[in-house]
Amino acid sequence: MNAATNEYLKSQFTRYYKRAVFDLPPALEQREWGFIFFDSANEMRMKRHIGFNERSDVENYLKTMVPRHAYYSTAYYALPSAGNMQDKIWSGADLIFDLDADHIVRCAYDEMLKRVHEETIKILSMLNDELGFSQKDMSIVFSGGRGYHVHIRNLEVRGWTGPERRELVDYVCGTGLDPDIMLKGRKKGVLAGWPQRYRQALITYLMGLKNSGEDEAVKKLSSLKGVSKNSAQEFYKSTDSILRALKKPERNVLVSRVLRAVLTGEDSDFSERIKDKAALTDEPVTTDIKRLIRMPGSLHGGSGFKVMTLTPREFENFDPLNDAVIFGEEPVKIDLSFKLEMPLLGNKYSLEKGINTVPEALAVFLCARGIAEYLGGGDKTNGF
Repeated sequence: MNAATNEYLKSQFTRYYKRAVFDLPPALEQREWGFIFFDSANEMRMKRHIGFNERSDVENYLKTMVPRHAYYSTAYYALPSAGNMQDKIWSGADLIFDLDADHIVRCAYDEMLKRVHEETIKILSMLNDELGFSQKDMSIVFSGGRGYHVHIRNLEVRGWTGPERRELVDYVCGTGLDPDIMLKGRKKGVLAGWPQRYRQALITYLMGLKNSGEDEAVKKLSSLKGVSKNSAQEFYKSTDSILRALKKPERNVLVSRVLRAVLTGEDSDFSERIKDKAALTDEPVTTDIKRLIRMPGSLHGGSGFKVMTLTPREFENFDPLNDAVIFGEEPVKIDLSFKLEMPLLGNKYSLEKGINTVPEALAVFLCARGIAEYLGGGDKTNGF
């Protein structure tokens, strides 16, 4: 990013922060705050160990300093501004789930946002329907970048340490599932949670195996460690009976040697079916009890989009490429690094490598992403 682009982004952020309304966390005086600035020699160098006592202190700091990124701690401290972690005196932390599209799928930005929205729906359902957290316990935040943060500020979990939080991560990610437990029949004939998802995943796997034909299926099965060709052939012939058992919740499904190789073998691709059913949260964020998280109401320095708190109803139809865009349509000239197509504010832009005139909102996004340089105001006759 050259100096002109850096100055352009800072001026746009300044304009926003002068009129912004911030969504500050509860107990803000117990939070550590951290910021990354536009004038930092190292673009990702953070100034942290900052504490504030009042809402007005935070607001004045943001309006005066104009950070590129703004964060606060998920933890609560007695002395949040202390220069080292031990002196801060930890007294608990919010429970955070971070769903970042970059950890889930690599594709066009708008497609990444759609996919991470789907993953967030999964985790909200698990937290609410299976783990007992009510909607009033949960706060959904669009990160301003590639995903969502789910905050849980339930007093019962505030004091949990890393291992306890790890158990929740393992559950939503489907880590360490025991096939014998997952495939055990339920007396009342009702499946829910992971036993249901696990059976569905296995049904999908076996149907794919069956539809591939015997030769391909046997070849695939016999490639697994400990599975002979004869065993693979016998297993393939039994797929119909296994599928029938899987569709009856009260039936136990015997975990044979070949099936265990399918379900748990390091060289098996069944784990991909489990991933499809899991909610792919960023595990270190949840287990870290001293994490800094993006502040709602601030701008994401890598996109120019607003970090936004959403109600469950707002989240349902939330479109970041419309709803989190806060800059306008004044024309701006940029020098783009490569050809791309980008939807924004209900329009789809097809841009060539080199000089383009684009709306201000798109210029901010592309410059913040580091794939364009600012060249100045554009020609307003272009219709933006």
